[in-house]
Amino acid sequence: MNEGRLADRAYTAIVRIINDEGLAIGDRLPSEARLAETFGMSRTIVREALARLASDGITEARRGAGSYVKRRPSERLGTHMPMDELAKTLGTYEVRFVLEAETARLAALRRSSEQMEAIEQALAALRAALLSEAPAHDEDWVLHRTIVEATGNSAFIPVFDHLKDEVMHILRAGVDISRSRPPEVIGAMMDEHDAIVEAIRGRDPDGAALAMRWHLSQGRKRLMP
Repeated sequence: MNEGRLADRAYTAIVRIINDEGLAIGDRLPSEARLAETFGMSRTIVREALARLASDGITEARRGAGSYVKRRPSERLGTHMPMDELAKTLGTYEVRFVLEAETARLAALRRSSEQMEAIEQALAALRAALLSEAPAHDEDWVLHRTIVEATGNSAFIPVFDHLKDEVMHILRAGVDISRSRPPEVIGAMMDEHDAIVEAIRGRDPDGAALAMRWHLSQGRKRLMP
């Protein structure tokens, strides 16, 4: 088994420790050495898993003091994706930060009037779905893909489509978890999409990239309680 898959297993096992042992935010995780011994893996693999958990906002490292729980993944996540796939699925955010910030930037520079109309229609469809009881993940995907198409660079499309399975798990979970919370959470999700589209409409490339990165970072946080 390659190191990436081993790190995925360690990532999942650490999340299970957080959930099964009821660790609260601020609680200290077992040491790298203890985790490595428990999992039968090298400290290097455990260190990689902890670095990815920190990147996903689940843990935080404190110099000389170990790793601590920063956020607990929502228990609802398990109804939308296998927990064994959590590391791979959340890992798509790192790719999306790079890919979608750039596609939003290019869309703001290059979109045609017809492409802008398609983006506006996709935004309206997402708004209608989010404000109803409809699932909304298909509409969310279509909006993001329409922005990719508006770059005018067809090479982006298969790269984005390759992420679809993992992204759809996230979109389903994000809407479900957000609807279990106060109404302003769905409102914030809609505001984020509005900001992206407004920047593309206004041909503001830096604003579009920033709005997309903000939306993705907030979306990742919404997967935590």
